[in-house]
Amino acid sequence: RRCVQETVSTQSTWGIINIFLVYKMESNNLQTIFSSFAGGATEMDGRQFAKLTKDCKLLDKKLTATDVDLTFAKVKAKTARKITYKQFQEAIGHFATKKGVTAEDVENTIVAQGGPTFSGTKPDAVKFHDDKSLYTGVYANGGPSTVDAGKSGISDLSQLCDRTGSDVRGIKTVSYTHLTLPTIYSVQISVGAVSLKK
Repeated sequence: RRCVQETVSTQSTWGIINIFLVYKMESNNLQTIFSSFAGGATEMDGRQFAKLTKDCKLLDKKLTATDVDLTFAKVKAKTARKITYKQFQEAIGHFATKKGVTAEDVENTIVAQGGPTFSGTKPDAVKFHDDKSLYTGVYANGGPSTVDAGKSGISDLSQLCDRTGSDVRGIKTVSYTHLTLPTIYSVQISVGAVSLKK
């Protein structure tokens, strides 16, 4: 690019300014895209680097995913796990050599992409999950829980369960120690039930 600027400088002064501005703009766009793939950081890890090559459709028969990983390992520092923007530009040069094109062509392809693409999997339609009119049981009518207090007149799960004692045959036994009855009432015990008589 420096050669292009020098060649044009012999022709006109305005030519230098125009080419220099275009070059700066391309650099800024490439750096912006690098930053967007790196999540706004100044460095990019191997996963983000691989996503950039996939999203920008750089992969083909000449440049495979394995080549991308090897290039990343080649340009990063020995102890580092991420690459800087300068190392990223070096990696673009390796891509260009591998694909048999110029580094500028690879840069233009990346700039044309404009940034990362995000896609998620859409779940299949499930009749019994999606159609709430088909819900049954507690899913349709609601059920007891520890958070139902005040909504259905239930303040505690113990109000739904009979936790009184029973004998070996399953007949309920009632403890009357907690009952305070007026003297006009007498307690009459029948099998399996308690009734109060005047």
